[in-house]
Amino acid sequence: MSKRLDAVDRRILYHLVRDARNTSAPEIAEEVNVSGGTIRNRIAQLEDAGVIRGYHATIDYQRTEGRLTNLYICTSPVPDRDRLSKQVAEIPGVVGVRQLMKGRSNLHVTAVGDDMQELNHVASNLSSIGLEIEEENLLQSEQVLPYHKFGPDESRDGITITDFMKLSGGAEVVELPVSASADVAGLTLSEANERGIIHPNVLVVAIERDDTILTPRGDTTVRADDLVTIFCRGGIDEETLEAFGQGSR
Repeated sequence: MSKRLDAVDRRILYHLVRDARNTSAPEIAEEVNVSGGTIRNRIAQLEDAGVIRGYHATIDYQRTEGRLTNLYICTSPVPDRDRLSKQVAEIPGVVGVRQLMKGRSNLHVTAVGDDMQELNHVASNLSSIGLEIEEENLLQSEQVLPYHKFGPDESRDGITITDFMKLSGGAEVVELPVSASADVAGLTLSEANERGIIHPNVLVVAIERDDTILTPRGDTTVRADDLVTIFCRGGIDEETLEAFGQGSR
């Protein structure tokens, strides 16, 4: 099942792909104006959801005593593709396996060898398990880049998150879990606003409920155990925290 991402999730993914080793949670938190703890929690959620599948070093094998990296473009019978890709991963020298949703050339294999003899041995192993090698080439270089729509220039109707913050007078973005005893629990957002429970300077921008991200509307009811993301113009105060049942920060 796919996971819906909000602006914070997207920015996390952008920075982790760009440079996971040298990017800290506080650095991402400062950019999107949330706490470092929120970023760490979001990373854990993205890992649990299978969006972040691992963290890997990018290695230039040519700089390791002149080793060669080869790309094999193979065809697997579609019903056997999953099984064969697992077998390919066990072949010595293979460092990457990619499946494509197509009939031919549907399995791309990357392998490293000390010389062409070792790479030829990998090719023989691929053929022996039932793959047809359509093409092979030595890799010169490869880059992994972050998706630009997850980055700092991401926009919504022409207004960036940063622009919104400026227009809001430096608003603070906060995630608050709703406790069962919270004043807003069981109320619609309109009711909470009319009763003065949610301050006019507080804008509810997202509600996460049971792995679903809801777009808040006036008739949206806030429930206990919801995770609510709010923009607070001028910063969050104790009154707002208490409204969501959180007390002192």
